[in-house]
Amino acid sequence: MTAEAVARTLHAMVAQGPSARVAGPGDSGGGKPVIAVRGLRKRYGEHEAIRGIDLEVRRGEIFAFLGPNGAGKTTTVEILEGFRRATAGEVSVLGADPWGAPPSWRERIGIVLQESAPEPGLTVRECLELYAGYFQAPRSVPDTLALVGLAEQGSERATALSGGQRRRLDVALALIGDPELVFLDEPTTGFDPAARRVAWAMIEGLRELGKTVFLTTHYMEEAERLADRIAVIVDGAIAAEGAPHTLGDRQRAAARIIFSLPRGTTLADLPAGLIGRAQSESSGRIALTSGTVTADLHALSGWALERSLELEDLEVRRPTLEEIYLRLTEAS
Repeated sequence: MTAEAVARTLHAMVAQGPSARVAGPGDSGGGKPVIAVRGLRKRYGEHEAIRGIDLEVRRGEIFAFLGPNGAGKTTTVEILEGFRRATAGEVSVLGADPWGAPPSWRERIGIVLQESAPEPGLTVRECLELYAGYFQAPRSVPDTLALVGLAEQGSERATALSGGQRRRLDVALALIGDPELVFLDEPTTGFDPAARRVAWAMIEGLRELGKTVFLTTHYMEEAERLADRIAVIVDGAIAAEGAPHTLGDRQRAAARIIFSLPRGTTLADLPAGLIGRAQSESSGRIALTSGTVTADLHALSGWALERSLELEDLEVRRPTLEEIYLRLTEAS
């Protein structure tokens, strides 16, 4: 199934209206955050893996949680999911402390682990029917299969699926209980580019269905494409948080104006105010570091027009999310 087909399926489901759910005690409606963390700490003996972090995730958003291996990312997520107990701090997920939450609370979350194995001997449809039996108000099995792009594989053995299809089955199993909050741990690891885009369309559709998504990934393109907000954890502490375009003051970072020098000119011929910030790249093009892009482009284009020159391959590059991420993580 293509990304476009997944998007059409999701739009059709949204048009039918969101699935009804009766609010219960601790529901995080009324504008309250779905996840609220204050001063979270986790210690293993003398080692403090989480060092007083604060997090807030709003209803209906896709929140990406990034960090290098060993930074405390997995420990934080496991505390939010109720699998580990915090050493200190306040943790509220869907209005309850995950560690002491009742079974009814767990029905309101869905989890896609980084690695899992399908049920042996069962078809894809039978796997979903089995898991649906654990919930009081599950989603429709056919709808869930369609949602993840596995409608045509329902009668196949789960163990016979390709790697990408198994990952879609993992997502389907997380969604069969019709959760409010979905944890996705590296959901597209090992996917080829086409399969990754299908998965992205599916994840974007979860927002349209009113779900809140807590995403961990090592793919910066994935985080930039999907996330409303991003937090980066480094050495057990939050290094930066914000929208993809503002993370780490990305919107204020110096840009690079890149172009090829017109034939018959050298760096020394450029306007005096630009020469000191321009340098030749290995490709032979010129890169100009700029904190005032509009003014520098005006000076550069004016210089070329006065001499009837053409600036070939002219482009402006802002720092990528990956460059910002590396700056944040390498500074630790």
